[in-house]
Amino acid sequence: MTTLRRWVSERCLLALNRVALWAPQWFPKTLIFDSPREPAMAFLHLQQPSFLLASLKADCVNKPFAQRCQDLVKVIEDFPAKELHAIFPWLVENIFGSLDGVLIGWNLRCLQGRVNPVEYSIAMEFLDPGGPMMKLVYKLQAEDYKFDFPVSYLPGPVKASIQERVLPDSPLYHNKVQFPPSGGLSLNLALNPFEYYIFFFALSLITQKPLPLSLHVRTSDCAYFLLVDRYLSWFLPTEGSVLPPLFSSPGGSSPSPAPRTPAMPFASYGLHHTSLLKRHISHQTSVNADPASHEIWRSETLLQVFVEMWLHHYSLEMYQKMQSPHAKESFTPTEEHVLVVRLLLKHLHAFSNSLKPEQVSPSAHSHATSPLEEFKRAAIPRFVQQKLYLFLQHCFGHWPLDASFRAVLEMWLSYLQPWRYAPEKQAQSSDSQPRCISERWAPFVQENLLMYTKLFVGFLNRALRTDLVSPKNALMVFRVAKVFAQPNLMEMIQKGEQLFLEPELVLPHRQHRIFMTPTFTGSFLSSWPPAVTDTAFKVKSHVYSLEGQDCKYTPMFGPEVRSLVLRLAQLITQAKQTAKSISDQSAESTAGRSFLSWLGFWPVDTNSSYPTNDLDEVGQDSVRKTDEYLEKALEYLCQIFRLSEAQLAQLTLALGTTQDENGKKQVPDCIVGENGLVLTPLGRYQIINGLRRFEIEYQGDSELQPIRSYEIAGLVRMLFRLSSAINCRFAGQMAALCSRADFLGSFCRYHLTEPALANRHLLSPVRQAHAASRAQGPRISLRFLGSYRTLFLLLLAFFVASLFCIGPLPCTLILILGYLFYATAMALLTEQGKPHQA
Repeated sequence: MTTLRRWVSERCLLALNRVALWAPQWFPKTLIFDSPREPAMAFLHLQQPSFLLASLKADCVNKPFAQRCQDLVKVIEDFPAKELHAIFPWLVENIFGSLDGVLIGWNLRCLQGRVNPVEYSIAMEFLDPGGPMMKLVYKLQAEDYKFDFPVSYLPGPVKASIQERVLPDSPLYHNKVQFPPSGGLSLNLALNPFEYYIFFFALSLITQKPLPLSLHVRTSDCAYFLLVDRYLSWFLPTEGSVLPPLFSSPGGSSPSPAPRTPAMPFASYGLHHTSLLKRHISHQTSVNADPASHEIWRSETLLQVFVEMWLHHYSLEMYQKMQSPHAKESFTPTEEHVLVVRLLLKHLHAFSNSLKPEQVSPSAHSHATSPLEEFKRAAIPRFVQQKLYLFLQHCFGHWPLDASFRAVLEMWLSYLQPWRYAPEKQAQSSDSQPRCISERWAPFVQENLLMYTKLFVGFLNRALRTDLVSPKNALMVFRVAKVFAQPNLMEMIQKGEQLFLEPELVLPHRQHRIFMTPTFTGSFLSSWPPAVTDTAFKVKSHVYSLEGQDCKYTPMFGPEVRSLVLRLAQLITQAKQTAKSISDQSAESTAGRSFLSWLGFWPVDTNSSYPTNDLDEVGQDSVRKTDEYLEKALEYLCQIFRLSEAQLAQLTLALGTTQDENGKKQVPDCIVGENGLVLTPLGRYQIINGLRRFEIEYQGDSELQPIRSYEIAGLVRMLFRLSSAINCRFAGQMAALCSRADFLGSFCRYHLTEPALANRHLLSPVRQAHAASRAQGPRISLRFLGSYRTLFLLLLAFFVASLFCIGPLPCTLILILGYLFYATAMALLTEQGKPHQA
């Protein structure tokens, strides 16, 4: 009886819950407001969190997506934070998927407006920075709730550091690590609701399984990409300040501002940690930040989470280990991942460049500045630079040598050009000439020197291993050369290299020589030496922090890089010639083919093996684009490194890159070894990129070669058996006839013999004696009668003869007589002709 009462009471509570939940949609809103508030609140407090969660889980199975979102909006508005606290982790996982990738949630990475417009608009409105989901986050934030996040799903370097009881450098993890209870093995982070939500949002890009190749989804159109754009525009504003949380609690009272995430003071943002002692995880100290900085705690948290989850997958130690060819990759980024990171970098440049000119000047630092202004100055150097550099280094060294590298390339070039996202961006001149880069950007170039120089060398090494005949690869070389050829950019890079390479004692003389310009008055001259010394220190600090104190820097304009550029210029020239040869061959083949070629009149080259690439798919227009890209890229490289045409021509001749017959007949570079020809590294590169090739021919018995598509399989086999029987029966007589020295011997040798394999032009390392031993004696071959072409010609001849009232038998005699005249002439002209293949 007790069990029955318990069951009845539970069912009553569940019914009351549903009545309280759906009352707003059953009755007019005025009736709800006019009724006494006490009964309504009683209904709410009768609700237990477990019942609410169970009801929402059941709705996920039984209700459509639009109805579920409407119900969630009502729940967020009507229920207090105490009840919402229990459903928040489930709701976040239900939206973004599980951390192990098993549950995909709402699948925001595939949700597109043009495919599912209704679901797309509902999801975007629900997850908008000012939408219901953020309202729930701020509602819980006001009550100071904490949620556990497993450390095992964090990026590799962070997870390894925490598991070793060493506190990571990022302030994002300070005062958040929770030790497991006695006997427990798992470590957790105690996150506030905003952090918990952003952690899941950022990690859903990585933890979910890659999209299948059969599903063509444009990343820039999907809901996840556009949500990232909205969050960045909201929390990293270029105008004004970050909007405060806008929501009202059921009681009408506004929540107190959430405490700022414990972090490092802004004064230390631009500096790297100089302590040689790693901080133990038990020494998590709380930082009492300025109360004025509460206005940007969400912006700071958002940026740190995005950078940590998307970029911090490689530490300096891990990167050095990855240089080993036997190292196993711990994380492999996808093209979608790279595109989202590029969006982040573009927003960061716009955010940092939104400072007013008076705020950027050195004198502005002496005055009181707002936390948002300090955050704009420190966002890139403090949070992004080092992790992005290691991320790019890994991509440059491990990304496949295909056209998908374009995403990584554009991400890199976007970071290198902050002036493209400045509010005072100038319009292009009328003559389409690139504008000169202002000296205002010299500090950025110098403090990101390795981003320009070392990654440029990494790109050169990639370009030397790619097929530059492909239009997509040629476009990438053109893009890099065009960016680095912008006026005044190379001078800034050279100046940065001078600041890093020159000793300190030389700096004052060089400073006086460079900065004594008419644009500055005498009152500023006394402050230049310490300013430049500080700049030199920043450049050296940048290089050493990214590469270590014992790094070996390779100057971008030194002899090593110059030799790589010359090799690339040589390969560009070769690729242009190869593209032209492929274009000419394609044009000749297309012009010579006709409908009769399908019937067999066009000679079939069974040994053709010219390497194919993108040019074979898109045709002559692609050849023109490839030639244009390579021509402009070569021009930009000559402009950047001051290469003359005489140098290029001399290098091309010295390396033997001239090609005979449009590059079709030249053998790849190889040496003669004990077992025959051995390819050199240059020869392998020539084959991979289609610059040269071996002439591959069938060298076996022509009677035993595979049946071709233009032959009748059954008829060929029957004719082979007939020929074999005749050759076996009359082998002695045919040999005697071919050995005669008169006309009859020449006639028989023309029809019954073929050149020995030893006399053929062999490109494979087959020994001559072995080839000669395989030579066949005189024999007859009837295989030509099994060809569609031969049968069609015979039928056509009989048809034409019937038009002139010539019967089959007279027509056959005429054909035989005509062939005898042709064979007699050929026997008289040559002693040894080609075997009969009529």
